[in-house]
Amino acid sequence: MLSIPLSPMASKRSLLFCLILLSLSFSVSTISSRGLRLELTHIDARSGSLTGVDRVRRAVERGHRRVNGLLSAPAPSPAMLQSDGAAAAATASVHASTATYLVDLAIGTPPLPLTAVLDTGSDLIWTQCDAPCRHCFPQPSPLYAPARSSTYANVSCGSALCDDALPGSARCAAASGCAYSYSYGDGTSTDGVLATEAFTFGSGAGATVHDVAFGCGTDNLGGTDNSSGLVGMGRGPLSLASQLGVTRFSYCFTPFNDTTASSPLLLGSSASLSPAAKSTPFVPSPSVPRRSSYYYLSLEGITVGDTALPIDPAVFRLTASGRGGLIIDSGTTFTALEERAFVVLARAVAAQVALPLASGAHLGLGLCFAAPEAVRVPRIVFHFDGADMELPRESVVVEDRDAGVACLGMVSARGMSVLGSMQQQNMHILYDIERGILSFEPANCGEI
Repeated sequence: MLSIPLSPMASKRSLLFCLILLSLSFSVSTISSRGLRLELTHIDARSGSLTGVDRVRRAVERGHRRVNGLLSAPAPSPAMLQSDGAAAAATASVHASTATYLVDLAIGTPPLPLTAVLDTGSDLIWTQCDAPCRHCFPQPSPLYAPARSSTYANVSCGSALCDDALPGSARCAAASGCAYSYSYGDGTSTDGVLATEAFTFGSGAGATVHDVAFGCGTDNLGGTDNSSGLVGMGRGPLSLASQLGVTRFSYCFTPFNDTTASSPLLLGSSASLSPAAKSTPFVPSPSVPRRSSYYYLSLEGITVGDTALPIDPAVFRLTASGRGGLIIDSGTTFTALEERAFVVLARAVAAQVALPLASGAHLGLGLCFAAPEAVRVPRIVFHFDGADMELPRESVVVEDRDAGVACLGMVSARGMSVLGSMQQQNMHILYDIERGILSFEPANCGEI
């Protein structure tokens, strides 16, 4: 088992900086050079015998909660955790919901296996803790108990995570450590203390990483759908990607309808694409707290068939105040387009499909056709800055053969747009953090 120490916490910023450079250079040279592969499973693979219709309806419901959570951004308060890398404080209100893919890992010494949601739209890593737990929702594995682990440690008030943001705050006490509070768009919340622990990723020749900062939740509401917590992969300092010091990671989602096949998540040197891959730069994140963790992309237009849609580019533009824009997200199943763009897209698809419209209320989707047989759909191309993403049929159409209905697998949203996981399926997608670009290419994800 590979054991990798991360940066020790220090109260002096200059000393902390030096220690970070020394320890992260070691973690980069190991994880980045050797690489690490994890397997993701679809969230509904552990939900029993769900029908295809059930999976679609659950995905739509999760998507609506997700987008609503992404959009809800109250004004930050002094006690809010900044996710722009400047500071971290006692409380945080983040912008996620239960996601679509789960990752297996282990926490503590001896390691306790647990399953967590993978979320590219937030930063914090957290799990429910029996320390003791005042409120915990049902989860598939036993609660993690800090007292049973020899590598658990509270984050102190004088650490880099709390010292600058909480001078003299009652939210951080020497006895209890640095408290946090995260709330999510679907009503799920977690309250507890920030701590560090050893996390084990992968199996066989996997890696054990020490001193990973995480949330030890002892007052939790809601649920995380067949999992025991969440692993944030966003752009902020608390995310797994940031703490591991990896400069790139990639994933490849197996088809939406195949909930039994696992999807690879590759960290470090394992994450690579062919020379034929297309690339588009990330848009700089706004300085608005709670949105600085998102991976924004510049969507410049959409083509349906051979027709470029008459959509004002400003519809997809990110403003300085953090409104609008388009993010790529692992936790939203169906792509959500800003309402003005979705209406234009839906009209163009309906005109080219030329079939009677039908109700998709039982699926939760807006544009559906009466289609007793497989429906032919026009090609849809998203034009990003420097790269075109053409969506294959299976990434566009959701079918209920029993009801004779076929629907467009996208939804309408107000305020922002999200590129969802269905439109990313069977596409190998690489987040190059160091170069600030997203790359992608079609792939058979089950064979990577």
